[in-house]
Amino acid sequence: MGDNKEFVKEITNIEDDIAKWYTDIVKKADLADYTDTKGCIAIKPYGYAIWENIQKYMDGLFKKAGVENVYFPVLIPESLLQKEKDHVEGFAPEVAWVTQGGGEELEERLCIRPTSETMFSNLYSKWLSSWRDLPMVYNQWCNVLRWEKETRPFLRSREFLWQEGHTIHATAEEAKQRTIQMLEIYERVIEDLLAIPVVKGEKTPSEKFAGAESTYTVETMMHDGRALQSGTSHYFGQNFTKPFEIKFQNKEGKEEYAYQTSWGVSTRLIGGVIMAHGDNRGLKLPPRVAPIQAVIIPIAAHKEGVTEKAQEIYNNLLEKYRVKLDLRDSYSTGYKFNDWEMRGVPVRIEMGPRDIENGVCILVRRDTLEKKEVKLENLSEELGKLLEDIQANMFAECKKRLEEKTTIATNLEQFTKSMNEHQGFIKAMWCGDEACEDKIKELTGAKSRCIPFNQEHISDTCVCCGKKADKMVIWGRQY
Repeated sequence: MGDNKEFVKEITNIEDDIAKWYTDIVKKADLADYTDTKGCIAIKPYGYAIWENIQKYMDGLFKKAGVENVYFPVLIPESLLQKEKDHVEGFAPEVAWVTQGGGEELEERLCIRPTSETMFSNLYSKWLSSWRDLPMVYNQWCNVLRWEKETRPFLRSREFLWQEGHTIHATAEEAKQRTIQMLEIYERVIEDLLAIPVVKGEKTPSEKFAGAESTYTVETMMHDGRALQSGTSHYFGQNFTKPFEIKFQNKEGKEEYAYQTSWGVSTRLIGGVIMAHGDNRGLKLPPRVAPIQAVIIPIAAHKEGVTEKAQEIYNNLLEKYRVKLDLRDSYSTGYKFNDWEMRGVPVRIEMGPRDIENGVCILVRRDTLEKKEVKLENLSEELGKLLEDIQANMFAECKKRLEEKTTIATNLEQFTKSMNEHQGFIKAMWCGDEACEDKIKELTGAKSRCIPFNQEHISDTCVCCGKKADKMVIWGRQY
């Protein structure tokens, strides 16, 4: 037990200091490290492998939905950024500029992309001529740079990885359908792959994307009841297509402007996985996204036949699962157990000389720490069942938290008390006035997360001002 206490002590207790607990996990589970470039992280192999699994799963869903991948420049001329007024105003504080190249002053400043609506719009105006060219449904996997003042690994860093989809369509209806379709793909990725339940809805006008007609979001709840905006999908209408002259000849031969969407999720999802599932032992990864689904740890590996048998089992499992064999001889067995628990590997497979003699091994699950003896001949099948069970259980645990930490408020006093005592999501009616949103934020630190698609009628009046209200809004403090 000495090993256990000594090793796990390195992680700050989640209840004592969740921010410190989070950064401990990021560093000690070997996901990422700080760099000399302020506000930017280096993603290490284990962290990047999680991103690759998210990317692979999501890209498969994109392709089934008719999305094609492209790649556009990282530098955007200032003149392009200026074309859509709301957009440039929304991003101006976060933009980094390149003013010099090869020692010479540039004729025009170039911004390092914070997002690529303007670059896509500019090229769509060149590429589009007829209704036959539509729709154009493109996505790029890339990095972006936003000059954030306060940063935290994965959750908010200056440079981050993401995908950004940009599409143009012949009709408003088709563009709106695409906006919701992509939001539903995000819901599927977050719920089915990452085992985190989402709340889907529309952002209020003050919270929507700069330049959008409407913004839709998938919101998730973290361990401490705070919200994480996990993905957004925007309907632009013709807000970009008009200033950028994205026009086409319709079937009747008349010229009209196209309708546009954009949508994105980022490496922030890794932060979401840490904060939704992690515990005081460290990271806890859902099996479908885990870079290593099971780790084999031979006990008394120096004894005859143990390593050979472990190697044989590893080779067999490798065909179906992402599995690792830990043969490090400079660490104790207890240290290895704790190390892989901290890294969140869903299943540990233990086998010693006596187990091998009896034709069995022990499976230890990371989510509940329960142990189960299985016959070696049934191992592959039993492991598959266990991984699915862990995935479902991790989702159920998060769902339970979401339900338990979601309350209802009908007046401001109730709202403030609930937010301060429980810190979760609050369902409350809203009149539609931005002043009420501002007041709630000022008093409680909570913002409107979304106007959920699943509306409930809680009362007839606004939680803040008492005026007539017909929209139910989910509120919460955020990361």
